[in-house]
Amino acid sequence: MTQSTRETERKYEVPASGGFPRLPGLTGPDSGTSLVDAGTHDLDAVYYDTADLRLARSSATLRRRTGGSDAGWHLKLPLGDDTREEIGTPLQEEVPDRLRELTLSRTRGARLEPVVRIRSRRTVRDLVDADGARVAEIVLDRVEADSLRPEGGHTAWTELEVELVENGDPALLERVDKALGKEGFTRVDTPSKLSRALTETAPKTRTSPEPEPDVAAGSAGAHVLAYVAEQVRTIVELDPAVRRGLPDSVHKMRVACRRLRSCLRSYRSLLDREVTDPVRAELQWLGGELGVERDQEVLLERLREGVDDLPPELVLGPVSARLQAWDAERSSEARERSLAALSSPRYVALLKALNRLTTRPPLRPKASRKPSKALPRAILKEYDRLAGRVEGARRQAAGPERDAALHHARKGAKRLRYAAEAAGPALGKPAERLAKQVKAVQKALGDHHDSVVARETLRRQAVAAHAAGEPGFTWGLLYGREQAAAADRERELPELWERASRSGLRKALGA
Repeated sequence: MTQSTRETERKYEVPASGGFPRLPGLTGPDSGTSLVDAGTHDLDAVYYDTADLRLARSSATLRRRTGGSDAGWHLKLPLGDDTREEIGTPLQEEVPDRLRELTLSRTRGARLEPVVRIRSRRTVRDLVDADGARVAEIVLDRVEADSLRPEGGHTAWTELEVELVENGDPALLERVDKALGKEGFTRVDTPSKLSRALTETAPKTRTSPEPEPDVAAGSAGAHVLAYVAEQVRTIVELDPAVRRGLPDSVHKMRVACRRLRSCLRSYRSLLDREVTDPVRAELQWLGGELGVERDQEVLLERLREGVDDLPPELVLGPVSARLQAWDAERSSEARERSLAALSSPRYVALLKALNRLTTRPPLRPKASRKPSKALPRAILKEYDRLAGRVEGARRQAAGPERDAALHHARKGAKRLRYAAEAAGPALGKPAERLAKQVKAVQKALGDHHDSVVARETLRRQAVAAHAAGEPGFTWGLLYGREQAAAADRERELPELWERASRSGLRKALGA
């Protein structure tokens, strides 16, 4: 069993006096807060990582700790600013399988092994409010660290940590920071004890860091690689959330896969296709596996909202119960499919390929060109492809073929949008404005496609309800509403497309 908490903390260098802070101005008779002694503990933690420290390089830590009130295994993942998520499991000898899974996107299947042992003599005091409720924990740690790698060393230091209670007020950290400054405590940027221990106990023969990409700063290739690296990082960081079924995580990971695929396609004049085409194919596979779960989420939400919007007197028969039973079977299968994909050797191979994209990028000679020359051409090519698809769809007669053509145009709109977003930092407002306008086209086409999928599901539910002797009225009513919604989106399309039209596009992008 795992437990998850969020910790928001800051670390401080302790002045020469080495004593516990008194927090002047923050504690005292009229301050509303005070310090309460919470004891002293001896903590002993062994940190695990790969031989080349892949967890530490991604600001994640995995440890087995004894002593204190939370002995066990702890995986800490960064959430931004001063906040990390801590996922804990009960104490056992080996790395728990669950935590091993949650680190896979960072380790890429490499073996986890002990790298550092950190022992701390911890003095704890709680900062409590006027009602005696704990609002923060302040700890003084006297630390000794020993490398567990060959030829590693020993180090020792003293540090102060201030940690908010979960969901505490971040403004309190600023007040504590100000009080500590008056006593000579200085904030440090070291993200964790492990980070400092690894630096100060590093073996004489250090593990070779991952190679830095050889790309000219400010070039077209540099801008594209920055976008690629952002999407790869998103996929890696979302992996644990998807495995745990956290809200919207599947959607975000799938979007990152789609953005990366589109970028590799749109800017293939800058990147070696022999390398990127296989990666694109594997991203398509992963997005497809995740898509089953995500599409079910979207479809269920749409159908439920449709039922909820109807007056009660128009909901005839066990409509909600039938929807619930339908979703239970499909959601379970979709969830299993997502988890199976993330546990497969194919996924590990993809993670390795994504890492190579960012560390050894397959740049072509054109990547060294100025962004103002190389990037607009790629965007305009995607625009021309989309224009052909939109016009082709509008010429189709209403029916399944037109629906399919509009869905094809939607995919093109996504590619153009993502190409413009990738170029935004280099090309500025023209690219950003185009991305915004095309996003509106994509949204309308997406809603149209969702209606097509919803109508087919509603038809099947109506057939099943009829076979079971249930009223089909509500299913037919919902079908009609979806049909009307799709027609509305089609009527909006010409105006939305006109806004994103070619008028002035080449001039705006400098092409």
